[in-house]
Amino acid sequence: MKKQIKTLALILAGMAASTMVNAQTVMVGGEAMYAQKNIVENAVNSKDHTTLVAAVKAAGLVDALMGDGPLTVFAPVNSAFDALPKGTVATLLKPENKDMLSSILTYHVVAGKIDANELMKMIKKGKGMATMKTLSGATLTFKMNGEHNVMVIDEKGGAANISVYDVYQSNGVIHSIDKVLLPS
Repeated sequence: MKKQIKTLALILAGMAASTMVNAQTVMVGGEAMYAQKNIVENAVNSKDHTTLVAAVKAAGLVDALMGDGPLTVFAPVNSAFDALPKGTVATLLKPENKDMLSSILTYHVVAGKIDANELMKMIKKGKGMATMKTLSGATLTFKMNGEHNVMVIDEKGGAANISVYDVYQSNGVIHSIDKVLLPS
């Protein structure tokens, strides 16, 4: 009887753990993003982020984004890169432009694990606006754009909306955005 109870307890614990993992699984680009994987391991599976993944590889940032973190990434989708002037992405992916590409990509990353709730609290506390330093050393500004939508504003005044929130990773969180942000 004790053995059966222990077995049942193990099965129930496994089901609970599975439910917790599935509760944090978000679909991005038609693929499941798993909370137990790191930023790079998940991003490579998203069909919406193939350009970003290629850029991260070209900039030599794979190891940094696979590290312990925690990091929050505002990840532009492919259509955000497509909206840049023709030839921009191809030019940035050239080896001689690695430093510029790295600067742009690290401009989309802040230290810490900042989910949507925390971000909205920061905006409310800042009376409608919050600012954060990025890993590139520049600043992003955050404002509400409607009741449940956060807008990210770069130093040049360009604005992106977060389209997918709270894609939890083992080393942080990703929020998909609809524009590429540019430092000044």
